[in-house]
Amino acid sequence: MPTLARRRILVRRDAGLYAYERTLARSGFAPVAGADEAGRGACAGPLVVGAAVLAPGKRGEVPGLADSKLLTPLARERAYEQVIARAVAWSVIIVPPDEVDRVGLHRSNIIAMRRALARLDPAPSYVLTDGFPVTGLGVPGLAMWKGDQVAACIAAASVIAKVTRDRIMCDLHEQWPAYGFDAHKGYVTDDHQQALTTHGPSPVHRRSYANVARVVSLGDEGWKGEPDL
Repeated sequence: MPTLARRRILVRRDAGLYAYERTLARSGFAPVAGADEAGRGACAGPLVVGAAVLAPGKRGEVPGLADSKLLTPLARERAYEQVIARAVAWSVIIVPPDEVDRVGLHRSNIIAMRRALARLDPAPSYVLTDGFPVTGLGVPGLAMWKGDQVAACIAAASVIAKVTRDRIMCDLHEQWPAYGFDAHKGYVTDDHQQALTTHGPSPVHRRSYANVARVVSLGDEGWKGEPDL
């Protein structure tokens, strides 16, 4: 049972997806925001961070809400529409691949989470993040292991980030169809690696990633043709 604040606010992990926000709200920490990312492990496309504050009570209960990675694409789209409709506040930050290369993945992730949370209005009184602590927010927070599976606001942020990023990757597929971005969304698969080896990296590949850097080191500096516009 994790301690959520210095006053020893305890929450059972089996108490349900909305238990963290409700326990914190009863203890005077409302509203509660969640933040999560999509695309951290991808070697192409942007890093996307979502943040969300769900409405209190029944209105904030999102049908079908779960960790976005556990949902089918159709279920994610449905959950996304419900999250947007039921959130008191939500935001999304898109970090382009060249910025990930320049700033670094982890630092880009933390900066984007901080920016996404700062955009929320009303501002949160407590922040729950998936995996990594975010400092400098001016409010208490908790980094949660697999938080998108145990806290509703993080799951909502996960859905926002994932759906936003998937839509971007499908748009990028229209420009760079040789890589199959619509299927793997920029993550490393056998087909993606084969396309990367054949065509070289596109402008949206992250050159700081080992598999992309390896192709560049072999002499394939980049896409040799023109995008399909």
